[in-house]
Amino acid sequence: MSGTSLDGIDIAIVDITDDNACQLITAKTFAFPEHLLETLHHVISEQHCSFEQLGSLNIELGQLIAQYINTLLQETTLSAGTISAIGCHGHTLFHSPDSQYPFSMQIGDAHTIAELTTIRTIADFRQRDIASSGQGAPLVPAFHAYAFSSQTESRAVINIGGISNISYLPSNNNEAIIGFDSGPGNTLLDAWIKQHQNRSYDEDGQWAAQGQVNMELLEQCLNDPYFAQAVPKSTGREYFNLSWLDKQLSIFEHTLSAQDVQATLLHLTAQVIAKDIQYHCPTVSSVFICGGGSHNKTLFNLLASLLPEQIVTTTEVLGIHPDWVEACAFAWLAYRTSNNKPGNIPSVTGASHPVVLGAIYSSSNNS
Repeated sequence: MSGTSLDGIDIAIVDITDDNACQLITAKTFAFPEHLLETLHHVISEQHCSFEQLGSLNIELGQLIAQYINTLLQETTLSAGTISAIGCHGHTLFHSPDSQYPFSMQIGDAHTIAELTTIRTIADFRQRDIASSGQGAPLVPAFHAYAFSSQTESRAVINIGGISNISYLPSNNNEAIIGFDSGPGNTLLDAWIKQHQNRSYDEDGQWAAQGQVNMELLEQCLNDPYFAQAVPKSTGREYFNLSWLDKQLSIFEHTLSAQDVQATLLHLTAQVIAKDIQYHCPTVSSVFICGGGSHNKTLFNLLASLLPEQIVTTTEVLGIHPDWVEACAFAWLAYRTSNNKPGNIPSVTGASHPVVLGAIYSSSNNS
């Protein structure tokens, strides 16, 4: 799994014996080589590249993912033959489910991964849901429902990656599961501190914590039409990026302090999440955070203060460390595909019906 934050490639080895058992054996995050990281940032922010560059990036990332999978297997002394399948999300270059010809584009060539690892690879998870009139995202609420649902309390799971997504898991089986992208998670925070501090992220939200929230800017950002859009909905860095932020800042005659902008962006992430929880799932007793944003203490504490009626904690108390939930989710989705079972939830994505997600790329070891 490589998320919108581009903070590395997460690889998890997961043992799924049936629909009621999922055990994380080990997991590790591998860094992007600097040249590839810079290229991906550039291509995604500019939303432009040549066909040659697109093809080369697809193969290069596929080779890198395969290399890291082989490395983790060697470190755990597991052979390729013990792995039934690789579930590879790849990296999203562009997500456009609402265009005239809707699509979601991920790179990380699955043919290359299957060839270099000798393991059946399952990829391209989003497009089948889009083909059935869905958003193709978020897909992780199906796994959240599998791994974290309770029959005694309604819960919300919030994945704070580059984009934040929310899963509402009602205790009542007759009530629909809801999931959607609420808006920016870390993506604006990371981009802004990179531009002004040359740091990849704001550790513990310390830089933001030292700034002052600019209420005018915060209200301007909150007025973006995406936040009022009905669910199901999904978004990505093709929408929430520095160009988006520059438009918000353009209304100010004077330059705002970079640190104050960072503080405002952190409050934007927290307030959007809190408002969505209160509006879409007001009956939840507990809120569980996962993703890189779970490590931002300033953001975490702000969320807890904005949701005083709920217990706010992380998915670690439910058995999966917040760093590995998404990687486990795509292992589970690959399991579903391998067994010809649907992986989407129509009430989440807006698809017309449940569908089997992904494409299977066979290998020399398993067909």
